Amino acid sequence: MQRLRYRFLGQRHYSDVMFRLRRGNRSGPARFGGQGAGNGARTEWHLRKWLAPGIGIKRWFVLLLFGMAVLGLGVSFLARELYLTVTLPGAFYYITLQFLPYAVRGAVLIGLAILCVGIGIGKFTSGLVVAARSSDSRTGGEEPLVELLHRQRFAGRGIRIVCMGGGTGLSVLLRGLKVYTDNLAAVVSVGDDGGSSGRLRRDLGIIPPGDLRNCIAALADAEPLMTRLFQYRFPEGSGNGLEGHSFGNLFIVAMSDVAGSMEEAIHETGRVLAVQGKILPSTLENIRLAATTAEGERIRGESSITEAGQRIAQLNLEPQHPAAYPETVNSIRNADLIVVGPGSLFTSVLPNLLVPDLRIAFQESAAMKLYVSNVATQHGETDNFSVQDHVRVIGEHIGGLPFDAVVANNNSKAKLPRGWKSEPVRVAESGGDADLTDSVRIIEADIVDTGNRYRHDSAKLADAIMTAYHEGREAGVRPRRPQRVTIPE
Repeated sequence: MQRLRYRFLGQRHYSDVMFRLRRGNRSGPARFGGQGAGNGARTEWHLRKWLAPGIGIKRWFVLLLFGMAVLGLGVSFLARELYLTVTLPGAFYYITLQFLPYAVRGAVLIGLAILCVGIGIGKFTSGLVVAARSSDSRTGGEEPLVELLHRQRFAGRGIRIVCMGGGTGLSVLLRGLKVYTDNLAAVVSVGDDGGSSGRLRRDLGIIPPGDLRNCIAALADAEPLMTRLFQYRFPEGSGNGLEGHSFGNLFIVAMSDVAGSMEEAIHETGRVLAVQGKILPSTLENIRLAATTAEGERIRGESSITEAGQRIAQLNLEPQHPAAYPETVNSIRNADLIVVGPGSLFTSVLPNLLVPDLRIAFQESAAMKLYVSNVATQHGETDNFSVQDHVRVIGEHIGGLPFDAVVANNNSKAKLPRGWKSEPVRVAESGGDADLTDSVRIIEADIVDTGNRYRHDSAKLADAIMTAYHEGREAGVRPRRPQRVTIPE
C-alpha cells in the first residue's frame, strides 16, 4: 500500500469559507428592537440615545464631517486646476454637471455627498454595534470584532455536512465541524433504551432524547452556563424520581408537550439555545434494536446488547422498516459531505443506516462519504476489532462498501486507562479482513484526545475530515487503488 504524507494540514487555504470562531448568536430576536409591533418606537428611542448630550459620539461625528468637507474643498481646487490646464474628453462636461447653473450644481453634489456619507456611516456603525452586542452577550466581549463581522458576512455559506451517529462520539465531532460551516445536520439514532432516556421512553412513549440533547449542547451558541444547565444530571438522593435524569432530557420532553410534537420540540429547543445547524432523528417511530450473536442467541434492546458482551453477527431493527424522518432524507440527498461515526458501531452508527429510506438516500447521495473509526474498541461490541473490521461490518449490513475514505487514528502510543477492557483500534496490515476493504482509502492522523485516550479530539478530527474532503474535491476523482495516507502532527 502507498503511504502519502500531506503537509497542508495546519494551513487554512480551503476554498470554502471556514469560521475559526468560538461563539456568537445568529438567531433569536432581531437587533435594535426586534420584530413586529413597536419597531418604529424602539428605533426612534435608539436614535435619541445616540443624540443624547454627553454620550461622546456627536463631537467625533462632526469632526468627521468637517474633515470630509475640507477634503472635498482640496479636491475641488485640484480638479479646477486640472480642468484649466489639461484638455479633457467631452464626457467630463456632463459628468461634472456643467450644463447646470453653479447653485444647482452645488446643491446636487452636496445632497449626493450627504446621502452617500449617511448611508455609509449608518451601515458601518450598525454592523459594528450588532457585532459588539453579540460579542458582549455571548462571549463577554472576548472575541475579536473582525471575526464577528466575518462570521455575520459569511454565515451559512459553508459546505453542507451531514453527520450520522450517536452517543458522545457524534457530539465531539459536531463541536469540531461547526467551526467550518453553519450547514451542519446531525442524524441521531433513536434506539437508546437505557438510563434517563430509556426511562422517559418507557414512561412517556417518546423517542429517547439523550443523544438529541448531546447534539444540541454541542451545537449551541448559548451562554456556557445555559449549556452546562442543559447537560446537568440530577444526583442520587434528589427525590421524586429525578435521580439520574438529565435536565436537558426533561426540558426536551416538556417542550414536546408544549410544542405539540417531538420534532417541534427539537426545533424550538434549538432555537432557544441558538443551535448552529440541525439535529434530526433518523425516525420518529418507536424502534428497538435486536442482535443475533455469533452463537445464534437473540438479544433485544440497546442496553442488553452492550451488557451481553457477546460477538454480534447481525443487527436488525424492530420493526424492520420504520419510516424515515423526511427532513433527514432530504439533508442526506443534498449533502456535500456525509460523515458516519464515530460512535458505538452496533448501537449508535448502524441503527441509522438500517432505516431503509436513509440507507437508500445514503447510497444514492452524490456526496463524499467518510467513515470515522473509533479510537478504542468497545467492550461487548467490538472487542479486538481493527479499522477494517468496522468498515466490513457496515458493508455487510447495508450491502457493499460505500465510503470514499476512512479516517483512523495513528497515535496509539499511550495506553488506555487501567480497568478498561478496551484497546486502541489499529489499521490492519495486508491479508485477512484488510483485503476486504482494499478499495477504501484510509487516512491516518493523530485525532485522539490526549487528556482522554478513548475519545477523539474535536479540533484534530475536524481538521482531518476537512483535509480529506478538500483534497478529494481538488483531485476531482475518487481513487480506485487502496491508499494509506498519513497526516503529520
